[in-house]
Amino acid sequence: QVQLVESGGGLAQPGGSLRLSCAASGSIFRIYAMGWYRQAPGKQRELVADITSSGNTNYADSVKGRFPISRDNAKNTVYLQMNSLKPEDTAVYFCYAQSSTTTQLTPRNYWGQGTQVTVSS
Repeated sequence: QVQLVESGGGLAQPGGSLRLSCAASGSIFRIYAMGWYRQAPGKQRELVADITSSGNTNYADSVKGRFPISRDNAKNTVYLQMNSLKPEDTAVYFCYAQSSTTTQLTPRNYWGQGTQVTVSS
């Protein structure tokens, strides 16, 4: 199995910044894509950004230019730098990793427990 541990959420003022981290551990064979989704109250979970093992990135239109995503393959960690935060960025942010394991070579998505981000003055 693969475990994901997120950190870095909290309260920020509009225009402020936060940095989310998500570290994967366990019986990892290979991690393919990693990324972040978010879910605001009463809304569906939506993709924020993701990144492949070779560094190709994909962003939701609402965060392009504000939330650069990066990863450290040696540490099995993905980061989301959240800049110019807006109240509408308030949500629970979930990281995921598309990974194969030593006992299951077909990759599947694993999820973190979620971290709350609140943007408010």
